[in-house]
Amino acid sequence: MPDGSKQMFAAAKLASQARAKYHFLPAAALPPELPNGPIAIADMANAFHVTHRTLHFYEEKGLIAASRVGLMRVYDLNDVLRMAVINVCREIGMSIAAIQTMMDELSLAETQEAAEATFHAALSARMQELTAELTIFQRQAQRITELLEYSSAAESDRLNDNQAPSALTAEERHYLTFMAEGQSTAKIARNLNIGTDAAFAIEASIIGKFGTDSRFQAIAKAVLLGIVKP
Repeated sequence: MPDGSKQMFAAAKLASQARAKYHFLPAAALPPELPNGPIAIADMANAFHVTHRTLHFYEEKGLIAASRVGLMRVYDLNDVLRMAVINVCREIGMSIAAIQTMMDELSLAETQEAAEATFHAALSARMQELTAELTIFQRQAQRITELLEYSSAAESDRLNDNQAPSALTAEERHYLTFMAEGQSTAKIARNLNIGTDAAFAIEASIIGKFGTDSRFQAIAKAVLLGIVKP
């Protein structure tokens, strides 16, 4: 059997034996190259591709605990299994606080099924967090798209920062002053002695020339361009 296969087989056997003893931990893949017996901190760090400082941090948070053999800090098999679970949780972005809560709950598990159920509940909670974050990212991306599309309107025939206010007709500019005062369409129609349909048509033309979607956006753009005073 090739050396690599022997190492993986040995790791799998080690994991099986350990989980029979520490049945409250969920199954998580172990590194293929683990020495037998107590594991020195350097070997632990290399096996899980973390720094000594990370291991010390996990100790401070009560997630793992090192003992000493002479002057050397070592970890037992239980800590190795706990570290495997911690690594999985960190890979998916689970917070240290969430991992601490999960590990505390795992310590109360009386069967392997209970441990797996606790682990799956923690994974589901993380999935919900990611789904919520994804929704936020999608909304932000959509907003960016809208802003980019709005900016590109400057290349069209719509009124933009590079065009003169004269793109509006005198009637539209007069109408816009009433809009900026917050008057309703019906009231503006009465002030200008025009029909409501005509007022709506003028308003729609103003909104279109500003490349906006509503009268409020058109007013804001007009204020920004200095066409009307706020």
